Amino acid sequence: MQINDLLVGGIATASFVASLFFLRFWRTTRDRFFLFFALSFAIEGANRVVLWLSVGNNEDAPVYYIIRLVAYGLILAAIIDKNRGPRRRS
Repeated sequence: MQINDLLVGGIATASFVASLFFLRFWRTTRDRFFLFFALSFAIEGANRVVLWLSVGNNEDAPVYYIIRLVAYGLILAAIIDKNRGPRRRS
């Protein structure tokens, strides 16, 4: 086992734990901010596992960055959504 295998497993595990952490807060508050963060970390964790099994140590593959862009886009969307003012209903 190489050190890269261990690090990928650790990062994936930490991502899944963070996802569960944010999912727990979403269940208590029903705030979309926490749901977006939970989805983002779950996508990142799954991305690490699946791409490590299929591509290996070649992080130059564009697939890595497309999935990461989606995950980070969810974080950005959560921040923008949270900072918008309250919606007025007429």
